[in-house]
Amino acid sequence: MVELRLGHTPDADDAFMFYGIASGKVNNPAFEIKHVIEDIETLNKRALNHELDVTAISAHAYAYLRNYVILHSGASFGLNYGPVIISKKRFTISELSHTTIAIPGRMTSAYLISRIALGNYPDTQMPFHKIPGAVKNGEVEAGLVIHEGQITFETYGLIKSLDLGRWWSGITNGLAVPLGINVASSKTMSNFQIKEFENLFKESILYGLNHFDDALDYAMTYGRGQAREVIGKFIGMYVNKLTVDMGTEGLESIQKMFDLASSKGILKENISNLIKV
Repeated sequence: MVELRLGHTPDADDAFMFYGIASGKVNNPAFEIKHVIEDIETLNKRALNHELDVTAISAHAYAYLRNYVILHSGASFGLNYGPVIISKKRFTISELSHTTIAIPGRMTSAYLISRIALGNYPDTQMPFHKIPGAVKNGEVEAGLVIHEGQITFETYGLIKSLDLGRWWSGITNGLAVPLGINVASSKTMSNFQIKEFENLFKESILYGLNHFDDALDYAMTYGRGQAREVIGKFIGMYVNKLTVDMGTEGLESIQKMFDLASSKGILKENISNLIKV
């Protein structure tokens, strides 16, 4: 039996995906799984230090990693929706380019896509769940929101100044919005072990989808006090057909993000043909 250090976030969509494994309904006796639960920006940094065997990361962070391979299962893609920039008053794209925006982390995919859209705007980092309140209280003029904040920002009396999901879909001829992915270490795992874990993870996702209410109950324990309807809607958005298997469509969207960021000088890494489609 091999011990796997498995990193994932406490977000409801991740919890939903891992319900089959966490509940013991889906298992592989070859693996003893040690769950490491951290926010996505912390997992991005841990992946840079190669501390985990398998981990969720932002798709953006993959540009800086080596010796990790992308798993085809477990990714979060927006299908003509995604992160949004919120504010009290409506800003144009030109105005947002010169507005201080609260962001959830500089290695998040939401941040990279916003930079592609707006250029090098002034920003301030803060935990993602504090951003709507900071905008409401006037600490910042605008905020980049991810996770369930994309659904709940209106309850703070805020408006959507830029829908990055729709913007991305428009400039890429309808490609999915690449947000979160899962990667496995080619330094600590064999190709066979990576494939075995990928099959296990896919089984867990399918188990959750086939036992939606039970998996949603489990995800609610990570719901940060949100209503069941909100968490259910969020899971329905981000556990979709590309989560089961991203295929070439998902890989192409990640490479497109890297290509656009490189062409604008945002990414300095050598990321040409980084993704094997």
